[in-house]
Amino acid sequence: MNGSMKLTDEEKFEVIEDAKNAPGNKAFQAARMTAQQGSLDDYIDFPSQNIEWVKVVPTKRITTNNKL
Repeated sequence: MNGSMKLTDEEKFEVIEDAKNAPGNKAFQAARMTAQQGSLDDYIDFPSQNIEWVKVVPTKRITTNNKL
């Protein structure tokens, strides 16, 4: 599990319909262009600036195979 939210079938349908119509399609294209214009520094800054919003909960993992 990667922590991403799962979309419901209704939400998936809405996203697909938005992408098909002209204003929705333009919004998706604008968001993609904005995301692609970022530099590596922008990419690294984003998690650094938003780390306070992440709740870190370690999982207990019991291992029985201790071989390297």
